[in-house]
Amino acid sequence: MLPTLVIFARESLEGSMIVAILLSYLDKIGQQPMRRQIWLGVAFALACDLALGVIIFSTIHHYAGTRLQTILEGGTYFLAAIILTSMSFWMKNQSRGIKKHLEHDVDMALQRGSRLGLVTLTAVTVGREGLETVVFMLAIAFQTHLPSLVLGAVLGLSIGLGISDAIYRMGRRVPLGTFFNLFGVLLLIFGAALLADGIEDYQSIGWLPWSHPILWYSGHWLSEQSAIGDVLHTFFGYASQPSVFQMASYALFLALTLTYYLRRHKKGPRPQ
Repeated sequence: MLPTLVIFARESLEGSMIVAILLSYLDKIGQQPMRRQIWLGVAFALACDLALGVIIFSTIHHYAGTRLQTILEGGTYFLAAIILTSMSFWMKNQSRGIKKHLEHDVDMALQRGSRLGLVTLTAVTVGREGLETVVFMLAIAFQTHLPSLVLGAVLGLSIGLGISDAIYRMGRRVPLGTFFNLFGVLLLIFGAALLADGIEDYQSIGWLPWSHPILWYSGHWLSEQSAIGDVLHTFFGYASQPSVFQMASYALFLALTLTYYLRRHKKGPRPQ
């Protein structure tokens, strides 16, 4: 549930802020009638992301228990780790200029007199956030029961939308930069767990070497199927019998990404 909560909180906060920026700018330049195009773009993006997620999830589970399912799951873990990591750093780099960039795109669409342009702009921008969420949720869905997924999604969505609402009610008194940096660190930790899971899957089918020696055996103390073990496995990458290569990759990934991310936090721009 915890990874789902963090992902939905982070993505819903960013997505709702993008929509709020677009709507506020239309109000500012006296184009309130065009707000409908923004909501059409949001609806189209969400529908496409949901359909894509259902198709991919159904396809993978059609091959449940087969070697192909392991291959597809492992690939999903690696893809989610890559997207999650790149998204965290992209947001840190682009946070200061995203408002001006969106406003410029709105101006360009209006100058061309294209209502479809506004729909497309919104669909692409919001759809990107939704696509990231779909990939992450697919990776989590292989390890988590449906009730936990739904509960985490509802709580995360509520938190993200609540923070977004507070930002526009309270303005700069809300530490937005702190929220994004906290989510960034948590998602990088989750990315390391996904990387470890992908390595474990591909070692199990012989696609990656060094599946031995095993670093430790702790299943009799803390099973990955237990409530605590499931949380630790899904979010922090806990494994009851990890290979040395699996844990070394996990530790190296965290050391490199967190060091670079936190160093950029001290030197880089703060989100608006």
